[in-house]
Amino acid sequence: MRIKVLTLFPEVLVPFVETSIVGRAAKSGLVEFEFTQLRDFAEGRHRSVDDKPFSGGPGMILMCGPVFRAVEHLESRSGPRLVKVLLTPQGERLAQPLVRELAQVDELLLICGHYEGFDERIRLGLNVREVSVGDFILSGGESAAMVLIDAVVRLLPGALGDGASAGEESFENGLLEYPQYTRPREFRGMEVPEVLISGDPAKIAAWRREQARERTRQRRPDMSQDSAAEEC
Repeated sequence: MRIKVLTLFPEVLVPFVETSIVGRAAKSGLVEFEFTQLRDFAEGRHRSVDDKPFSGGPGMILMCGPVFRAVEHLESRSGPRLVKVLLTPQGERLAQPLVRELAQVDELLLICGHYEGFDERIRLGLNVREVSVGDFILSGGESAAMVLIDAVVRLLPGALGDGASAGEESFENGLLEYPQYTRPREFRGMEVPEVLISGDPAKIAAWRREQARERTRQRRPDMSQDSAAEEC
């Protein structure tokens, strides 16, 4: 998989993709990263990429010209299956089904905004998929890009040490993950449930299923309703 990122701040992202699971996946060849500086596609002496909005208003807006030139340049060097993602709080919510979908593509281009946002014609003219990492505002799309990269890369076959890990995590199968414990068996009066040290795989599996359902009912009743409908 190749992930390209169009950004004003590539130096923010480079250390992230060299670290932990994402870094190991890159070193093993599961994913390649390419960072493009948006300002390289700006014109004029000051290499400006933003301007004041028409009719006034706070902040500065990213202009069409630099973004179009940059995206078209990257498209010319990509395959036909390049998926372009515009990171914006107005996009569809990033959730695990969308993460699984994006993990299947050959090439992904993440477009990071900054300042007050994008000229609307960037949305209209570049055939992008708009994605939001949550109902809150960030200073720029770089933080959102890191979230999306992390979520996608860990689903690539071979990225995790145990291939079964991803399938048992929260939001898979419509449930939150069950509680987990490690040594010591007792800590400050809190003990590991007996079933987990029973050595009985069937009982442990049943306990985990029930704990996942109960945790989901308590903490995310919206998910609990969805999963109940799936089981019917």
